[in-house]
Parts: sequence; structure tokens; C-alpha cells
Amino acid sequence: MRAGAFVYPWDVDGDPAAPGLLAELGIAQVTLAAAYHSTRALTPRHPAHRIVTAEHAAVLYPPDPDRWAGRPLRPYPAGEWAPGDAYGRAAEALAATGLEVHSWVVLAHNSRLGAEHPETSVVNAYGDRYPWAPCIARPEVRALLVDLAAEAAVRPGAAGTELESCGWYGLAHLHAHDKTAGVALGEREQYLMSLCFCPSCRQGYGDGGADPDELAAAVRAALEPVWTGSGPAGGLGAAEAPALAWRAGTARAFQEAAVAAVRAAAPPGFRVLLHADPDPYRCGADSGTDPAHVLGLADGVVARPPRVADFAAHARPETVLAANLSVVTGMGGAPDRLADTAERAWDAGATELRLYHAGLASDEDLAAVRTALRKLG
Repeated sequence: MRAGAFVYPWDVDGDPAAPGLLAELGIAQVTLAAAYHSTRALTPRHPAHRIVTAEHAAVLYPPDPDRWAGRPLRPYPAGEWAPGDAYGRAAEALAATGLEVHSWVVLAHNSRLGAEHPETSVVNAYGDRYPWAPCIARPEVRALLVDLAAEAAVRPGAAGTELESCGWYGLAHLHAHDKTAGVALGEREQYLMSLCFCPSCRQGYGDGGADPDELAAAVRAALEPVWTGSGPAGGLGAAEAPALAWRAGTARAFQEAAVAAVRAAAPPGFRVLLHADPDPYRCGADSGTDPAHVLGLADGVVARPPRVADFAAHARPETVLAANLSVVTGMGGAPDRLADTAERAWDAGATELRLYHAGLASDEDLAAVRTALRKLG
């Protein structure tokens, strides 16, 4: 089974040993971040540092000045954590070992954008803004993200791309010093807390037949049992179906535009995958999709193992179904059980593996990955 691993440019750039180490794992490709959100990351083997603090969402290459000239919304270049063309330097070093390089592009997740342009953010039913979550219903946000998809995906030497957060984002976000776990929120509650009520979304609900004020009131009423501890979230009545239909249609249109922009900029044979979930309610890195639609649009998906079977039911012989497996023990992964987990993913319909995350993993974790991939052949 073909395997690939996620890597940041700062895992490779400045470390001459990193490309060889990755190639020896037995992977065929590296999915290398080209546009990424803010993070604090461990680099356990790098000769120059152990912690990298990416202060804000950024592109990890020099953005094209002609593409973005005069536009108020534009991608932010990285700071000292990925100076200049860090992506390009890392990609060149990885390709020299024979590894195939694919770009990794995070779209609707950008807290600096929301801080500097608050009007671009998702607004929940209580009026709270989520600055980390750009609202994809806003035309100016879609324009930014679609052009970002094309630019960040089609980097020199890249054989394909994997688009993350290509859809709705919402409440779920590991924000700095996050303190939102005081009340347990399941998938239904997360969805209700992620419904957006910015002006664009309010108009969209209205156009779809749902009064936005009544919908917001219904969301608050549905969540009240959660806050009082008297039960789970309730329903939204007659407004729920048109609200979900409008959000699903908005996500579909955004995904179509992003993939079309990448294909227009890419050479023949360039592979486009989406990080996706088959549940249309889903917000976040694995965006909610209609499996049949997304597999008719892209070359495949990257999905959590429990969701692979939902996509396999709609796959064509050439469809890529990459099971996303964590291999970092300290982050809940199980590299010592990778072979068994991969076999179960294969039985569910997976055609490839994605290993999260080779740059963050310890030497012991990587040794377990190497052993498992040899066993899998």
C-alpha cells in the first residue's frame, strides 16, 4: 500500500539528514506544507532548533506580488520560522532522495485574517466571532481562498496537492490556551455552535427559505439544555433542512471553485485530493462533503479511517482513498499498531496511507513506522 507522510518545511530546511531519514521510512511521497495555520511545533532532530513557533497563518514560500497587488485580503508571508522560499528548499531536498512531493494547503483557517479583518469571520448564533474561521459564504473570502489554493498548491516540482479546510470551519479549533471544554460538546452541539450568522450567511438562509432571526433563536433554544445540563441539543424545526442545504451548497461551490483553480494552474497529471468527511454537518480540517460529489470533483480524499468506507461506496477504480493515521505516540497515535490499523483501513477501501506526522514523531515512533511499512510491503 502506497504511503505518504506529512512534513513541515522547517523539519527539512537546514537539516541535511532529514530527507534521507524520511526516504528510509519506506514512504513514497511527502505531503509538504505550503500554506499553514499558526502552530507551535516540536522538531526533535533538527540541528538548529527544537521548537518552531509559527506566529500566524502564512504561506511558506514568497507569494506572487502580481497576483495579490492592490487586494486588501491576501496571504501573509511567513516570518523567521520559514524565511524566503522554505517550501521550495525543502521540496528540492526531498525530491533529490526520490521522494514524490505533494503540497499541503490549509485554506479556511486563519486567525490573523480574522483579527485584521473581523468582517471575514464566522459569527455564531450568539453574536460571537470566530477569528480563526473565515466564512466561505463571503465573496471576498472565497476569492482569497480560491486564489490561494491555486498558488499554494501548484508549487515547482509538486506532483499533486492535498487541500485541508476546504469548506466550513467553525468552533472546533485548538486556539491558544483553549478553555472551551467546561461543557462537553458532541458533534451536534459543535455543528450548532458553528452555524454562521454573518450578513452573507443571513442572506443565504433567507434566500433558502429560513428566516435568519428565527433560525438564530432556534439555535440558542436548541443549545439551552446543554448549558443547563438538562439534556443534549434539540432540533431546529422547519428551518434546519433549508439551513443545512444552503450551507452544503455553499461548501460544494467553494470546493468546485478551489479544485478548478488548482487544475487550471497545474500541469497534466497533477493530483488533487481533499481532506474530507462524509458528514455534511462536519466543520473543520476534514470538511463535510457529499462523497459522490467530491469524488466526482477531485482525484480522491484524505480521511480518517472510520470514514473511509463511506467514500469507498462512491469510488471509481482510479479514486485515491488515503487513510489518515496518527503515528505520534505523544499525540495519541499508535505507530506500534500501524500495520494492523493499515490492514483494517485497506479492508474498508483505503488505497493509500497518510502518516501524521513524520516531522513531529520521535525516533522511536519512526522506527515503528519503518518496521510496519516493511511488513506491509
